[in-house]
Amino acid sequence: MNKKISLFALLSLATCSVYAEDLTKYQDESRAVAMPFLKQLGAANQKAVSEGGPDSAVKVCRDIAPQMTGEVSRKTGWKMTRVSLKVRNPMLGVADAWEQKALMEFEARAAKGEKPETLELSEMVQEPAGKYFRFIKAIPLQAGCVACHGATEQIPDSVKARLNEDYPHDKATGYSVGQVRGAVSIKRPI
Repeated sequence: MNKKISLFALLSLATCSVYAEDLTKYQDESRAVAMPFLKQLGAANQKAVSEGGPDSAVKVCRDIAPQMTGEVSRKTGWKMTRVSLKVRNPMLGVADAWEQKALMEFEARAAKGEKPETLELSEMVQEPAGKYFRFIKAIPLQAGCVACHGATEQIPDSVKARLNEDYPHDKATGYSVGQVRGAVSIKRPI
């Protein structure tokens, strides 16, 4: 009986070690994709604002960001998207149950003092369609994003007009600098 328990304990320990190594590897690979995406998106927004004002940044988030996540998804075979609890475009990023839970956890952790730019979660999950590695990295609201995502009085009239036209059901406002605006989410089949 003791030999069976010892063998089971050793197998469990080995399985946990392999799981931890896989998890770390997948986290590193996901960060290596998510971080350049976030930098490119930030640069595209800054360029749009400097060239055409804050309402030009709406086009970046509406057109360029989905193209960028689509390219990453096609290149890697993973599903990459931007999600939020306050959705601007429900066609391009409604958080699923796992993502909603992670985003709520990010908000709670940020409220306790954790820096939003460091917030991320990952885990292996079993879903009806199979086993997946899930990774999510918070997107904190930057100072330049207030013109589109800030409080109503902070949003210029030209941006309000553009948002009303492009996103009649917009919920993605009312944020202040440093709050968790949303996240980059990666879903990878295992």
